[in-house]
Amino acid sequence: MATSSGARKQSSSMGGAGDRPPQSVKFARRTSSGRVVSLSRDDDLDLPEEYAAQNDYINYTVLMPPTPDNQPGGTSNSTNAAGDKPDGPIPYRAPSTRFRSESQRIRMGSHGGDEDGGSGVAAGKLDRRMSVMKSNNKSMLLRSQTQDFDHNRWLFETKGKYGIGNAFWQQEEDSYDRDTGMSMQDFLDKPWKPLTRKIKIPPEIISPYRLLIMLRMVVLAFFLAWRLRNPNHDAMVLWGLSVTCETWFAFSWLLDILPKFNPINRSADLAALKDKFESPSPTNPNGRSDLPGVDVFISTADPEKEPPLVTSNTILSILAVEYPVEKVAVFISDDGGAILTFEAMAEAVKFGEVWVPFCRKHNIEPRNPDSYFSQKTDPTKNKKRPDFVKDRRWIKREYDEFKVRINGLPEVIRKRCEMYNKNEEMREKKLIREKNDGVLPPDQKVEVTKATWMADGTHWPGTWFKSCADHSKGDHAGILQIMSKMPESDPKMGGPDEGKLDFTGIDTRLPMFAYVSREKRPGYDHNKKAGAMNALVRASAVISNGPFILNLDCDHYIYNSMALREGMCYMMDRGGDRICYIQFPQRFEGIDPSDRYANHNTVFFDGNMRALDGLQGPVYVGTGCMFRRYALYGFLPPRSNEYSGVFGRNKAPAKNIQPQSDEEEPLTGHPELNLPKKFGNSSMFTDSITVAEFQGRPLADHISVKNGRPPGALLAPRPPLDAPTVAEAIAVISCWYEDKSDWGDRVGWIYGSVTEDVVTGYRMHNRGWRSVYCITKRDAFRGTAPINLTDRLHQVLRWATGSVEIFFSRNNAFLATPRLKFLQRVAYLNVGIYPFTSLFLVVYCFLPALSLFTGQFIVQSLNIAFLCYLLIITVVLTLISLLEVKWSGIALEEWWRNEQFWVIGGTSAHLAAVIQGLLKVIAGIEISFTLTSKSANEDEDDIYADLYIVKWTSLFIVPLTIIIVNLVALVMGAARTVYSVIPQWSKLFGGAFFSFWVLAHMYPFCKGLMGRRGKMPTIIYVWAGLISITVSLLWITISPPQGSNSSVSGGELKT
Repeated sequence: MATSSGARKQSSSMGGAGDRPPQSVKFARRTSSGRVVSLSRDDDLDLPEEYAAQNDYINYTVLMPPTPDNQPGGTSNSTNAAGDKPDGPIPYRAPSTRFRSESQRIRMGSHGGDEDGGSGVAAGKLDRRMSVMKSNNKSMLLRSQTQDFDHNRWLFETKGKYGIGNAFWQQEEDSYDRDTGMSMQDFLDKPWKPLTRKIKIPPEIISPYRLLIMLRMVVLAFFLAWRLRNPNHDAMVLWGLSVTCETWFAFSWLLDILPKFNPINRSADLAALKDKFESPSPTNPNGRSDLPGVDVFISTADPEKEPPLVTSNTILSILAVEYPVEKVAVFISDDGGAILTFEAMAEAVKFGEVWVPFCRKHNIEPRNPDSYFSQKTDPTKNKKRPDFVKDRRWIKREYDEFKVRINGLPEVIRKRCEMYNKNEEMREKKLIREKNDGVLPPDQKVEVTKATWMADGTHWPGTWFKSCADHSKGDHAGILQIMSKMPESDPKMGGPDEGKLDFTGIDTRLPMFAYVSREKRPGYDHNKKAGAMNALVRASAVISNGPFILNLDCDHYIYNSMALREGMCYMMDRGGDRICYIQFPQRFEGIDPSDRYANHNTVFFDGNMRALDGLQGPVYVGTGCMFRRYALYGFLPPRSNEYSGVFGRNKAPAKNIQPQSDEEEPLTGHPELNLPKKFGNSSMFTDSITVAEFQGRPLADHISVKNGRPPGALLAPRPPLDAPTVAEAIAVISCWYEDKSDWGDRVGWIYGSVTEDVVTGYRMHNRGWRSVYCITKRDAFRGTAPINLTDRLHQVLRWATGSVEIFFSRNNAFLATPRLKFLQRVAYLNVGIYPFTSLFLVVYCFLPALSLFTGQFIVQSLNIAFLCYLLIITVVLTLISLLEVKWSGIALEEWWRNEQFWVIGGTSAHLAAVIQGLLKVIAGIEISFTLTSKSANEDEDDIYADLYIVKWTSLFIVPLTIIIVNLVALVMGAARTVYSVIPQWSKLFGGAFFSFWVLAHMYPFCKGLMGRRGKMPTIIYVWAGLISITVSLLWITISPPQGSNSSVSGGELKT
């Protein structure tokens, strides 16, 4: 094998060079005819002109394969000289306690020897290092290493079966000697590769996009100025309302479009991640995984609205994720404390013992069994094992039985509880008879509490079916059950099993899985989902302490088994220590093909979020997000900037960043680490903070990596769980733990809003952290969304109400710190302001009707100036939308559906959110929301049956009024124009076009009211009649008849 001398200048410092015989170094020169001339370094280089060109020689070193005469594993190479140290840092070994904060015990940057005397290399192990002679000339090989193609494979000695230099490559074996395991690949000098890269939008798309935005801003300014200078004196009310609404629309459009100035794409290199963290190296000779741990959080609250089967499938997809098993820990938070969820999770873990190895054996995607077996594609595609069909048939039968057990759990639990309660009643009667000489008094009633029983015959400590003290949803003890223990660090290979699956050579381990239900007591504010997530943060810190946390809803499962690795590429790349979270886009299943109510929301997830990624990062949307644990604890990033001046153009390093004297050590000297007021009074939890911070750093394998950790620091296995650890974990999920601490205020998920996700992400950005948007080729996660109109509007109502709360709180972007970029501040400002657009949108939707009723228009006349402005604004907006569709990858139909639902939601849910938000701020009326039902559709014949169900809600009133008023106005406007002496056709066309624009946006709403077969509920007719009568009376009041003898004659209206 050979390598260039310039590619590895510092390898000459590695041990063993002085004991090895000098290598012969040759120079080679290829002539123009293709002939190769080899010369010794000591030869006379007096050559003809053809060979005399400088810097054209290849300087390389030949390493001979092991032979009886050449044994590089001799005693001279097995040990270093006295005083020498190993090449890399010693692997990380856990201290005697689970978490120790002293830097002396977890110092990872030292280069000490081994316990056997510091030999550094075990005796008899081959020395795989080599010395390369230095050269002043850069070789052609070095210059070629910047390319993607690996030329080393073809330039020098090969791994061919029939001798050195053969072009036939062996596929499975790359060793010279099977016994020694000496591989030629071990000697390749691999260049440092980044794990991720930014992909900018092509200039031919983004430059016109930005230019058109600037053009529309200028045209809007001129148009609004023209509107102010040309009032309609015949209809000042119409003119004033329209100008006010148009000014607000221009302002809200600016808030929405400005953060889109710099959209970017990203890509991750999974091969580089594996090569850097899981390949053999001097610091990791066995090729163990050096990746940091990940704790996965799933939240659920009500098994009736969030079925256990859906949650179980999510759990199974997580247990089968492609990530080192010993580095994954899964926690589910059951905020309802339901025994149904508890026993369903136990069944899921039991089924996972065969499902997870099956997925690993056959590389199954997706690894949610329900989604996998529901696919309409050929299951045998790209499957190479001959036993796949047999295995799939067997696992499908097992899954069907698993579903039967899950669906039958409610009845099983009910019968069990009835049996145990009857036994308790009989035991109580027996005691009474014993006290009364074997006679049961007829007047004495036997009352036994109807308890909920576990399978082992003990009382369930959580919520009972019949609530009572200490056993209700708001009053029960904390529960922590480890259902799958911490796996061993070494793979546990399966074997053949008669009648079942053959898992020979397949790792059968499962990640650790824990069921958690925090303690709830009357008198304590439980803070809903945010409080449950903070309880999981503390419990997981004590048990597993993964430096990264993946947050998923119970109905969002892992669709791409490599999703964790994709996110880890960004966290472990250069500069990854400044990233607080990785947000993945939300993708949904079960949506109707036309996406009537814009459930996919691709304009937001593929447009707005991709644009924010070019600023300080996307917002946190509540699920599908990988957090840095250290950032959740409220600490500042290791490096940050402050922005000042006009539009934040002045950038300077941020102050008050905690200094670190030695970046190779964990951050143990932070002044806030020992404050119980900040994190509570658990010393074990406080000790875990420094460990999580250190383990979450990227590798310090390049001079440009700052605040990194040495390679090989995370090779030691996690310590096993013990009783004191579990007891501490139960203590940190108690209801009183957060008292007089910063949890929910500065630490963890932030309390005080129904949209705690947006507020939590905003707080991190406000401290100077950055976030990343990770769009994978195969969707990372998939979930469900409500396709029913009523459910969809209530979902939008919840989001909009949270935005109103943000606007009236201290989390308003107006009050942000200088560490928040200007355009990022604009984006968060838009998050808090967008619901208020509904006030102007509702008024604007009634304007065409008022125009048709009165025979006037928003302008004096449809003159050339107005039409030109309208045409330019419309054309420019269309071009902007087309370019936005181009760089975001969304379809035009999706863009139009988003526009339609923006009007529907703006005139219904957003308006109600503003009213509710104002009531909360002014009157202190609290807002409560019910969970969105995630139940699977019971109609197997029509998976979209829920789409046609009409559930009346007060949110329908305003959109329905707008539709009816505009329809009535069209008829009245047309009748007036036709029968008038001098028809005002231009005003009719203007009002009619305006009205049709409103009705076109309301089309999905009308279609949703029609139900499955066009049948409209009776309540709709009632409201339509009431609104029609109200509009008629209003019109008579505004424009009463002048006399009682009015008639129509000769096309002229006479009075």
